Amino acid sequence: MKKIEAIIRPFKLEDVKVALVNSGIVGMTVSEVRGFGRQKGQVERYRGSEFTVEFLQKLKIEIVVADESVPTVLTAIAEAAKTGEIGDGKIFISPVESVVRIRTGELDGSAL
Repeated sequence: MKKIEAIIRPFKLEDVKVALVNSGIVGMTVSEVRGFGRQKGQVERYRGSEFTVEFLQKLKIEIVVADESVPTVLTAIAEAAKTGEIGDGKIFISPVESVVRIRTGELDGSAL
């Protein structure tokens, strides 16, 4: 099993969700996060004053999937989240040792 974490632009969430559901993914966790990478913030105007927003709002999507589903999920996220501009985000993949469904006690693959 693998945990896939994707940092995306907030307005791309619906597109990513639809792509994942169409790929057979039935659950995900979404968190609001802030950060910066190569984009290094942006200059905004408020009542005539300029200020720099150093940490940009992003969303983090977390999904745990079976190993064989990883390429499908990666493609779905990457295609749905892409705008072609700097700041589109990143996708991280990590191994998961075990999963337990709290309600039933199911383990690993059956808990997904």
